[in-house]
Amino acid sequence: MTALANYNLLEDGTRECPFPYFNAIRREQPVYFMEELGAWYVSRYEDVRHVKKHPEIFSNNIFELGAQRGASRDIAESYRNEHGWRRVSTLQRTDPPLHTKYRKLINHAFTVKRIRAMTPYVETVVNDLIDGFIDQGRCDFVWDFAIPLPCTVIADQLGVPGEKIWQLKEWSDAMLAPGGGFTDDAAALKCGQLVVEAQQFFAKVIEERRREPRDDIISDLVHTKVTDDQGAERHLDMHELQDLLDQLLTGGNETTTNAIGSALMLLLQRPGTMQRMREDPKLLRNFIEESLRFETPVIHLWRVTTQDTELGGVSLPKGSSVALGYASANRDETVFEDSETFDIARKKPGAHLAFGSGPHHCPGAALARQEMFSTFTILLHRLENIRLQNPEDEFLHVPSSFLRGLAHLNIDFDVRNRAPHRPAASVY
Repeated sequence: MTALANYNLLEDGTRECPFPYFNAIRREQPVYFMEELGAWYVSRYEDVRHVKKHPEIFSNNIFELGAQRGASRDIAESYRNEHGWRRVSTLQRTDPPLHTKYRKLINHAFTVKRIRAMTPYVETVVNDLIDGFIDQGRCDFVWDFAIPLPCTVIADQLGVPGEKIWQLKEWSDAMLAPGGGFTDDAAALKCGQLVVEAQQFFAKVIEERRREPRDDIISDLVHTKVTDDQGAERHLDMHELQDLLDQLLTGGNETTTNAIGSALMLLLQRPGTMQRMREDPKLLRNFIEESLRFETPVIHLWRVTTQDTELGGVSLPKGSSVALGYASANRDETVFEDSETFDIARKKPGAHLAFGSGPHHCPGAALARQEMFSTFTILLHRLENIRLQNPEDEFLHVPSSFLRGLAHLNIDFDVRNRAPHRPAASVY
């Protein structure tokens, strides 16, 4: 019996710590049919990069080409289709050149130049959140900081009032949960209802921006034009707008929340590392990249084969579901020396695939890095002796087969500097 028979990604023990499973896959069957997902799991770095480079063979258009969906996703999608706007493929579920057309619509919002200009704003949000709990000497870092930071930033980018951030969080969770493998039928239906609620909200905002444009992403999307297959220019329809906003909302907050929470967890597990970065601030950029490598916030994403092909010596028939194991690839021992060790002084930690690569490289990667950099620059300046409220904390994660984020992170701390810290420190 191989070691792989001892694991199941949908069982709690493996889900909480999947890395021994991924290690075994890389060692025994690098392209492995994972029964619990109904998909071929691609575990090695170079194989993942190969798939990313060949969308003509490994397509993102998983729904139309018949990849695994799951009962919960079907329930949520059916409700959405009946009561709201059905899903169409724009950014995530398309391949070049169609993907390129949609990608150009949002690229300007996430350029490095624009993120540099946003740095003082991001620092203000970070300081405001810390101000909200600094006098208590304790907080649930996930819910008091890691969730509201990216939610506030994406709300502002979308032109949504700040008081709606917890609504945005609920909607974002509903958009993602049915695909995670841990949602029963009743919860899947509720997710569908919340997604339609979000769609109805954004439909009103879209119509408002048609009449009165503002300086926000929704206004840009509403008033921009794309060229259709016949060469005619047209505005995006409501289905396209809703799908783009769905992806901007989930991509703009969920992964950054997970990355920030996991990064602090890694520090708490390694006493002395925070002080080391205070003494040598140049390590902070490396710390961010190493955190993304070591605790990758998106465990895997899907592709489907468009033809019979071969990968890693394994024959994959046309129509095969394929899961790109980013978290596994980021611990590939043939690429990262001593890959199972967290090392903030690691050389070239930015070689990780946490944000993907190629045409589907995450458009919000620059913003996510800035939010992480501002977070820990200011956190280490204002707080000290950050410690777990419960030294036996098990660091439990939100149940999901493809996302990795802490459910809670309860900490105590001492105040180092009470006043807000605004160094205007860009990660770029």
